[in-house]
Amino acid sequence: MWTVERLSRELAEGRTTSRALVEEALARIADPAGEGARAFVKVYAEQARLEAGHADMLRRAGIVRSPVDGLPVSVKDLYDVGGDVTRAGSKLLAGAAPAKADAPAVARLRAAGAVIVGRTNMVEFAFGTSGLNPHYGTPKSPWDRKTGRVPGGSSSGAGVAVADGMCVMGLGSDTRGSVRVPAAFCGIAGWKPTQRRVPRDGAFPLSYTLDTVGPLANTLACCAAYDAVLADAPLEPLPELPVKGLRLLLPKSALLEDLDADVSRAFTAALKKLSAAGALITERAVPEFDRQAEYFRLGGYAGAEAYALHRRWLERRAEYDPRVAKRIDLAAQLSAADYVDLGLVRAAYIRAVEALAAPFDAILMPSVPCVPPPIAEVDASDEAYFTWNGRFLKNVGVVNFLDGCGAALPCHEPGGGPVGLTVFGPAMSDRRVLGAALAIEKLLRPLA
Repeated sequence: MWTVERLSRELAEGRTTSRALVEEALARIADPAGEGARAFVKVYAEQARLEAGHADMLRRAGIVRSPVDGLPVSVKDLYDVGGDVTRAGSKLLAGAAPAKADAPAVARLRAAGAVIVGRTNMVEFAFGTSGLNPHYGTPKSPWDRKTGRVPGGSSSGAGVAVADGMCVMGLGSDTRGSVRVPAAFCGIAGWKPTQRRVPRDGAFPLSYTLDTVGPLANTLACCAAYDAVLADAPLEPLPELPVKGLRLLLPKSALLEDLDADVSRAFTAALKKLSAAGALITERAVPEFDRQAEYFRLGGYAGAEAYALHRRWLERRAEYDPRVAKRIDLAAQLSAADYVDLGLVRAAYIRAVEALAAPFDAILMPSVPCVPPPIAEVDASDEAYFTWNGRFLKNVGVVNFLDGCGAALPCHEPGGGPVGLTVFGPAMSDRRVLGAALAIEKLLRPLA
């Protein structure tokens, strides 16, 4: 399992090179028996080799630009990479003009010495959480490859690329779980920061109000390292929050209901381990989490804002994933008054949840209420697709609507179906939530 800590140590000790790591990543992407052809829509092989060689040259001269210097990463297909076309997982934009410059998030990764090996696949225009893409294929979750299960989306390629060792970090985006769902379904970690901490310029938008830039990696410690780069934050240690005495809110609400047996079992076991280690878990009713039908009616912010953006192209509807087009069309029914009301509802929701969360270090919930179902089952019909998509979205949206921050980390037993545990909090509580999540990760995944 590639981690920032291990690889940066091996680079410092001369036991590997950036070029060797990049060659290993490229070999895994190119492996015809693997998922590389579906996880990536474009590979920057020669450019990555040159950048890795440059990182090695600087290291030999004693120059290390950051803790992630020389490590291979991928970027989701909605981020601008200078000189390349940003397709956002669509055929519609395949003929668009190349980007004139890197998105700020991409530029910050380059400045830190990250080596970009390619662009990862995604749900078209980031509008869906299954990971299905009829244009470029659907990469399979690492679990039960023989059956072929959904990877989660919309950052589907990013999740699979990290899980399969094609990169150390996959740059994703999260509007309503698009980092945390693939993290859960691929058995890895994901981090959704407070939106304002990382610039979204140069990222093709789904929702101007909710879009967030975040990393997927094998551990939360890795996510934290990349989060510091993406947010251009000082390289300061996160607060050390021991599990003993950690104050955790368990929200009594629909978030804890209607769980698959595997999810319920893994989540309950995680809570027992936390309690046994001295964490103080308080169960309290949070009725605000039971009103999601109101928060996301007709697609909510994402639907309205996607419709505003895409209406100019809808006469070319035949070029869209038809299921994405249906979701965009649905939002045409949301009026301007509805949109204004939604802003008032959100402001009241944020105030209420912030007040409830104030005495706690973080809030806990299962990331997704189910393990990843077979691709064939989700893709069988529109009815099946939208039913499953709704199930994947059941929990994750409460964090985005809060303008909060949240980590997803695996909590299942090895070999079992992947189950994610989400640790989250209100806006700008990122350092505390990450500190709490790292303590939980050390307890639940001691070898991570």
